[in-house]
Amino acid sequence: MQASDPTERAQAKRKIAIFLALAVVLVGVSYIPILRTGSLEAGNGMAIIVVMWMPGLAAILTQLITSRSLKGLGWKPRTLPLLGLALILPVLYCLPVYGLTWASGLGTFAPAGWQAETGGAPVGTALALLLTFGLLQSLLSATGEEIGWRGLLVPQLARLTTFRNTWLLSSLVWLLYHVPLIIAADYHGAGTPLWYSLLCFTGLVFTMSAVMAWIRLASDSLWPCALLHASHNLIVQAIFDAGTTPGPYTGYVTGEFGAGLVITIGITAWVLTRGRRQAV
Repeated sequence: MQASDPTERAQAKRKIAIFLALAVVLVGVSYIPILRTGSLEAGNGMAIIVVMWMPGLAAILTQLITSRSLKGLGWKPRTLPLLGLALILPVLYCLPVYGLTWASGLGTFAPAGWQAETGGAPVGTALALLLTFGLLQSLLSATGEEIGWRGLLVPQLARLTTFRNTWLLSSLVWLLYHVPLIIAADYHGAGTPLWYSLLCFTGLVFTMSAVMAWIRLASDSLWPCALLHASHNLIVQAIFDAGTTPGPYTGYVTGEFGAGLVITIGITAWVLTRGRRQAV
């Protein structure tokens, strides 16, 4: 909700400026091992976890600098229904994309891929491990980003402008955060041109950011966002991508760099944000 008090608006602008400045420096430094090797696996995968926690660290430092308190980042879980929605949404928007991929023969359902993700456990056990311990591991890294992007940035933008602008501006920041990893490292689609990866990922970020902004403002908590981010990463990458044997053109449709999720997440965003868009 936009603030009318000039002091409150000035404080929001100051927080955003300090946060973005800190985030640029901290994220930029943390990128170095990945950009040097060209791989997200730099440092045995620890480098990317550090990268994902830099927005959170920037938000925490911003709060300490401006308020001398960590209050206001949305620490309380609050709404159980929205936590449940965050957990299940990625399944709902992935099923149509991958179901059609498997049914059409564009890719093949291959649950043995879950065994590879868990070191060779039987298929059923592998899936259970991914949905429990895998989700917790994903939440550990996703929370770092969400403390920054949705814990601080989205509510401060909402104090200054409309929901639409809050969504678009936070989308742009989130996109720019990922671009170096796409261009200079191995975070991009397999079997598709780099420009296609960038185009589809841009669509994914902007549609996903609308969902994230809505759920943050509706819940007044960062935890539904963190859970949605963690569930998305797990369900897309470790469940559906790992459970699909790709064909020559599968990458054009599936995954974070394919067109399919842009469409289904776009529909999800349209359904969830209708009320806020109409109120703009």
